[in-house]
Amino acid sequence: MPQEFNVGGQAVIEGVMMRGRESWSVAVRTPQGEIEVRREPYKAFGEKHPWARLPLVRGSVALVESMAIGTKALFWAANKSAVEPDGSEAEIPKSAIAISMALGVLLFLVLFMMGPAAITRYVVDRFVSDPTLANLAEGLIRIAMLIGYMWGLSLMSDVRRMFQYHGAEHKTIAAYEYGDRLAPEAVERYSTRHVRCGTNFLFIVMVLAVLTYSFLGRPPLLWRMASRIVLIPVVAGVAYEVIRLAARHVRSRVVRVLMAPGLALQAITTRQPDREQLEVAIASLEAVLSEQESREAVERPILPEAVAIPA
Repeated sequence: MPQEFNVGGQAVIEGVMMRGRESWSVAVRTPQGEIEVRREPYKAFGEKHPWARLPLVRGSVALVESMAIGTKALFWAANKSAVEPDGSEAEIPKSAIAISMALGVLLFLVLFMMGPAAITRYVVDRFVSDPTLANLAEGLIRIAMLIGYMWGLSLMSDVRRMFQYHGAEHKTIAAYEYGDRLAPEAVERYSTRHVRCGTNFLFIVMVLAVLTYSFLGRPPLLWRMASRIVLIPVVAGVAYEVIRLAARHVRSRVVRVLMAPGLALQAITTRQPDREQLEVAIASLEAVLSEQESREAVERPILPEAVAIPA
């Protein structure tokens, strides 16, 4: 049985961030056409606090850690990609990135959690008396808003380019999981869709939210909106466990059917990358792997075929 070693990743501005067991790295293509790589050591919160590795809890912990590392990677990538009129590297204030991330979280809470609850209260509740059907309608509204939002973003040229790097991230991780060569001509054969993608995670969160909120009935609007926020860690924790289970058994026909909607949604959030973008993703992953191999001095582990989806 091959040793399991899950690599995570994230697309950033003109680059890709990869996270391994004990380090994370980010590689970007600079305006001069060069690839710059930054690598930092990383120790998971669960390594210090065993309770953070408990099922349902570890999902929320992993989400917070991913956001923290992702913010650092985005800030570094943004500075490397920004250029002053004279051609020199621009300096983007940290406060600008922090404010942008805070606004993104606020937008998610208002638009995708509180918004559908308010729409259901003032529109759906007038015509539907059954709490289960009302909560189902709220869930469908939430999913429709998510898909519409992603589709709208995909129309922006800068976002489409980031979605190409998202595809490069998936292809590179899949090639690694299959034990293939980390070369553009080998990596490009793999799919841009992956079970452990954040898009898939987000879709599962939306679906599980329908089931979770159904137990609350139809409380007053303020309580209804508050519950949508308070229960996010619970829903995220369950979604994380679902993703972990699906990644181990993706060859199962049942799992493939259940994961199909989330994988299909990645048709919006990923695009086929070019070879230069694949080179950036490979550089980022190689930085993580070189750190891992230098620490453990072992051959690179290969995951079962079940984890990756070939093109």
